[in-house]
Amino acid sequence: MPIEPFTILTSRTVVLPGANIDTDQIIPARFLTTTTRAGLGEHLFADWRYLPDGTPRSDFVLNRPEAHGCRILVAGGNFGCGSSREHAPWALADYGFRAVISTELADIFRSNCLKNGLLPVIVDEPTSAWLIEHPGAQVTLDVLAGTLTLPRGAAVPFALEAFARHCLLRGLDELDYLLERRNEIEAFERRA
Repeated sequence: MPIEPFTILTSRTVVLPGANIDTDQIIPARFLTTTTRAGLGEHLFADWRYLPDGTPRSDFVLNRPEAHGCRILVAGGNFGCGSSREHAPWALADYGFRAVISTELADIFRSNCLKNGLLPVIVDEPTSAWLIEHPGAQVTLDVLAGTLTLPRGAAVPFALEAFARHCLLRGLDELDYLLERRNEIEAFERRA
C-alpha cells in the first residue's frame, strides 16, 4: 500500500487520554496473522471497541459519531509501549489516522510510525493537557514547518528529523527512498 505524502493536515482530534497504552491494546496479538496492512483498521483497539459478540461498544470514543472522519489521535503519555509490532501503526493508518500526538511515544513505535507514513508528534504537557481537555478540536499539522497549530492560533513546534521529514513530504518509505537513488547506487558500485 503506497504511503500518501504528508504536507499539511487539518483535522479534528480523537482523544484517548490514558497513559501506557501498549501495542497489544492498539492491535491485539490475535490479529497479527497478516503481513499486509489492509483491514487492520477494523481491529484497531478491538478489545475496547467491541463487546465479546462483536457488537460495537457505544461508549468507546472511536464508535461515537463525533469521531468519524478524525485523522489525528491525541493519546496519553507513553503511547505505543510494549512489543515492537509494526502492526500497531499499520492499524492506526488503515483506520484513517495520519498522526498521533502525545507527550511521550515509545521509541520503537515512533520509528515504526515514521516508516509507515504516520506522523508521531511529541508535545509539551500544557499543549497535551489542552488537547485532552478539548476533544474534537480542529488542529493543523505542518510537516515542513514542524508545527502544530491550535484553534486559538498558537503554533507549537515539534521535532522531526530531516530524513523523516523528507520521506513524509514525498510519501516514501525507506525502501522507496533507496529505489529513488538506484542510479546513484549503481554508479557507485561500478566505481568501487
